[in-house]
Amino acid sequence: MALRDITLGQYFPGNTVVHRLDPRTKLLLTVIYIVALFLCQHLLSYGVMLVTLIACILASKVGFKSILRGMKPVLVVVLITAVLNLLYTSGEGEPLVSFWIVRIYSEGLWAAGFMVLRIAMLITGTFLLTYTTSPILLTDGLEMLLSPLKKLHAPIHELAMMMSIALRFIPTLIEETDKIMSAQKARGADFESGSLLRRARALVPLLVPLFISAFRRADELAVAMECRCYHGGEGRTRMRQLRYAPRDFIALTGGVVIAVGVGVLGHFGL
Repeated sequence: MALRDITLGQYFPGNTVVHRLDPRTKLLLTVIYIVALFLCQHLLSYGVMLVTLIACILASKVGFKSILRGMKPVLVVVLITAVLNLLYTSGEGEPLVSFWIVRIYSEGLWAAGFMVLRIAMLITGTFLLTYTTSPILLTDGLEMLLSPLKKLHAPIHELAMMMSIALRFIPTLIEETDKIMSAQKARGADFESGSLLRRARALVPLLVPLFISAFRRADELAVAMECRCYHGGEGRTRMRQLRYAPRDFIALTGGVVIAVGVGVLGHFGL
């Protein structure tokens, strides 16, 4: 897996209806989407959520290649989850496969399939949020949604700023890691051959220059913020004021209707 396949935190500019949605709307829709996913219990409800997700991807024009490329880093986690559900889900009838202590039931196959589908759809939905929303707008939307917590003296602005900086620097650190690996490969380092333990040990020399680079960038960012007289969120204004549009209310209504429909389907066992 190449480091360029890690697309977490990247933003794909566009002018689609998904890009034009208010970031608060997209954050709320993501939460509603996650809740609806966990309400899914049967094939029909998963089908409804899958069709909804595909429609959102097509409307955003991000492209399925970008989505699949972003799924590569978590493929191992998905496969391990599938195997665990396959082996540790017991059934009532005769096992389909019985070997030593391994017993695989039809219920295990269904559980593994549904779990893989749920994780893949969950990751894709959250990726779609960052793909279609710039870190600045995402920070503003999150801060405005959590603004009622300011009455409890919660550091909402600082938390939102930390999230924005983290998302902004994920692609930068990945690019820096790729440069360090290329430089060490040019000097004879081998990161691809040998056992898994040996390849893990070969990655240790990357940590020192990577941490030095990360701390240097953090120091430069802190100096730049101090030079611009940054002292938190008090008295700060925004270049772009967030306002809800009719399309935001339509999207939120559609999301709530789909979530309620999925919950009803699960209640009646459909």
